[in-house]
Amino acid sequence: MTSRERVLKAFHKMDGKPDRPPLQFDLCRQLTDHFGKKLGIEPDYSESYYEDLTYRISANEIRTKMGSDCIVVGGTMAADFEIKTVRENVTLNEFGMEMKPGSLYVDVVKCPLVEASSVEDVENYNFPDPYAPGRFEKAKRDIEKYGKDYFVIGDVELSLFEMAWHLTGMTEYMIPMAMGEEWIEFLNDKVESWTLGMAKQLVELGVDALWFGEDLGTQTSMLISPDMWREKFKPRYQRMITELKKINPEVMIIMHSDGAVAPLLDDFIEMGIEVYNPVQPNVPGSDPAELVKKYGGKINFFGGIDQQDLLPSGDVEALKKDIEMRASIMAKEGGYLMAPAHIIQSDVAPETVEAMISIIKNL
Repeated sequence: MTSRERVLKAFHKMDGKPDRPPLQFDLCRQLTDHFGKKLGIEPDYSESYYEDLTYRISANEIRTKMGSDCIVVGGTMAADFEIKTVRENVTLNEFGMEMKPGSLYVDVVKCPLVEASSVEDVENYNFPDPYAPGRFEKAKRDIEKYGKDYFVIGDVELSLFEMAWHLTGMTEYMIPMAMGEEWIEFLNDKVESWTLGMAKQLVELGVDALWFGEDLGTQTSMLISPDMWREKFKPRYQRMITELKKINPEVMIIMHSDGAVAPLLDDFIEMGIEVYNPVQPNVPGSDPAELVKKYGGKINFFGGIDQQDLLPSGDVEALKKDIEMRASIMAKEGGYLMAPAHIIQSDVAPETVEAMISIIKNL
């Protein structure tokens, strides 16, 4: 059974059951460099327009050698773009966001549209071109190399809400949106156009699934009300999904959102989303048994392994117990792609990463 067949069987896209739950994981730069050195493989970084996306779409050779059943591809920076240093330790990305490394992640410290307050302000901002030369050279290469044997995920995060507020700042976006200011909808139109352009190209390249990604929840609740999401963003996603399915009706749609976003699961299903990620543990609405009881057979699950506390703890016995529990509940009838709930960061020991992979491969 190839890795691709394992995922397709788990997602009920191919007859039969997988021999075990399939596996996917993302690694930060420190872990990628470590495992690259251990395997004798030079890490291949696909430098993207946003930091998190870089690590989701990089080093597919290393991850498949380690045991991933999937590869992830996406858009890189345009061929003619060069990252600029603004000041010490702060760089400017392709969207004009000032980025600074934090303890685990790279943070946006200044947004290009932080002072926007009108349609004219948004019109005067030059969005990057999704069709710029060079964006998908590495994606095309990796699909050609791995696509027959591995399940190919095309990643287009940040998709709508999160990209928009990263351009303005969260407060500077949320208040005008709540007030119904016209320029916010104009900005959302621009973001939707960018995301759809990127997504179309990935579907045309032949990905098996398309990953929309943004964080709509906190540890306890949603960032915006479900009703506001349904009004402002659901129709946009529906339009994009309809357009993408015209290109390839078989492409699977993955929705990624960290946090407590279970109130939107019925909406995801209604929209034709087939996979929910990352099923973040330790937030309301993410109990495995309750999810399977309510939504099993209606939507597939992807993620669930705790990278906030469990993986950093290095407690392999607790990790094994958690993985076996999730597999017994969520993968019993298929419909589950095992993965950590986020990119594995440098607070996780390499030995713990290897233990996680070994436990899953031996289920």
